[in-house]
Amino acid sequence: MGLGIGLVGLPNVGKSTTFNALTKAQNAESANYPFCTIEPNKAVVPVPDKRLDELAKIVNPERIQHSTLDFVDIAGLV
Repeated sequence: MGLGIGLVGLPNVGKSTTFNALTKAQNAESANYPFCTIEPNKAVVPVPDKRLDELAKIVNPERIQHSTLDFVDIAGLV
């Protein structure tokens, strides 16, 4: 289970642009007019950690579970 992050704010302030930058994708439409986002955009981003790989070399677990971040971009609040 990862950490959940919701991008919340007024209309047309850059939530979808920030969402696209954080998720390294262009899944959320962003335009220069209010209420471009109607449905929430969701993405899960893996968080690689070199320290976890080093610990796995020492402990030899059955599997390694890297952390994830869950991002949600919602429509602007009025």
